[in-house]
Amino acid sequence: MRTPMSSPIALAPSLRPAPRPWRPAPAVRASVALHAAGAAALVVVPAAWPWVLGGLVANHAALAVAGLLPRSHAIGPNVARLPVAAARRKEVALTFDDGPDPEVTPRVLDQLDEVGMTATFFLIGERAALHPALVREIVRRGHAVENHSHRHSTAFAFYGLGRMRRDVEAAQVAIADAAGVAPVFFRAPFGIRSPLLDPALARCGLHYVSWTRRGFDTVARDPARVLERLARGAAAGDIYLLHDGIAARGRAGEAHALAVLPALGARLAALGLRSVTLRAACVGDDGA
Repeated sequence: MRTPMSSPIALAPSLRPAPRPWRPAPAVRASVALHAAGAAALVVVPAAWPWVLGGLVANHAALAVAGLLPRSHAIGPNVARLPVAAARRKEVALTFDDGPDPEVTPRVLDQLDEVGMTATFFLIGERAALHPALVREIVRRGHAVENHSHRHSTAFAFYGLGRMRRDVEAAQVAIADAAGVAPVFFRAPFGIRSPLLDPALARCGLHYVSWTRRGFDTVARDPARVLERLARGAAAGDIYLLHDGIAARGRAGEAHALAVLPALGARLAALGLRSVTLRAACVGDDGA
């Protein structure tokens, strides 16, 4: 069965990607229909309000659960694996969240050079504005920079549509100004979404990305376990998640990303897999 976003997507080449059409996901359309039906039912049978209320509560609970499932497509398109064509080319995508970090990111870039891999960095807008030279260095070395919100707030998934859109747009501006190229992909803070996110992304011309495999490097204490989670069953088309900013550290004080990247690169190479940017995987080149 074909999954959403399994074919190449059209990426705007301009500094500010054009808005893309937005179509509510089936679960969102069903929710709107349920609310309308509940309102109509109350007009006809006011005494039915407990049943209507119960149905709406159940509906909102289901949407909330969908937002907590990082790889779910229920509330909007979600790139959880690379397109089929990229998998056939034996490509994977190594992604890093929460940067740029002036201590960790440069060392990650050096390690990527050593293992011959390119990666995608999901940047926090405020941090990109603080470290524009580092953002430019990421791009100069052949990697891609994408949008990971402006403030990385724990409350991001609870924002209203207007506030969410402003946060996403602020990050777009900060990252584009620093990098000279605008993001075309977005990943939500902590991987938690709301049904309001996709229309905000559509306005900015952004496409949502989650992951296939994550190492839980922000919570794990042992880098060996992080590596095992990432490498076990590694396959073409995988999207891997690590962190180069707000980085978790092991017992030796080393950021997990730095501890596991050389070994992960070696395992992927042994399988004949090569890491490319999300842009390269989705459009066949780097969108230049």
